[in-house]
Amino acid sequence: MASESRAEYFRNRRKEFKLFAVEIEREKMEKFNEWLREKGIGKTAWLNQKIDEELGK
Repeated sequence: MASESRAEYFRNRRKEFKLFAVEIEREKMEKFNEWLREKGIGKTAWLNQKIDEELGK
């Protein structure tokens, strides 16, 4: 990918997406990741679902 098109790609990506990051205790996060694996759900999909539930209230 040419550096100009790469720069444009990330410029457009930052317009469309926003980062959400938090620190969680390692043990709790490992349990959560295992739960997600069992359910077959990704972190992004799970978070989007929870945000939609909260905004729909």
